[in-house]
Amino acid sequence: MRSALHRAVSGLRWYVRELTDESAYDRYVAHVREHRPEADVPSRREFERMRTDRQEEDPRQGFRCC
Repeated sequence: MRSALHRAVSGLRWYVRELTDESAYDRYVAHVREHRPEADVPSRREFERMRTDRQEEDPRQGFRCC
C-alpha cells in the first residue's frame, strides 16, 4: 500500500513539474554538465532571467500582458 501511494505521489509530482516547466532548470544543468563540463552553471535565478529575456526578445511569443 505504501509503495503504491509513494509511486502515485511521485508520478503526480513529476507531472506537475513537467506541466509547469519547473524541471527546465534541472534539464538545463544536466545538459550543460554533459556537453560543456568546463562551463560555469548559472544559478536558478540567472537561468530564469536568461529564459525570460529570451522569451521577451522572440517576436513569435506575441503580446505579453503580465
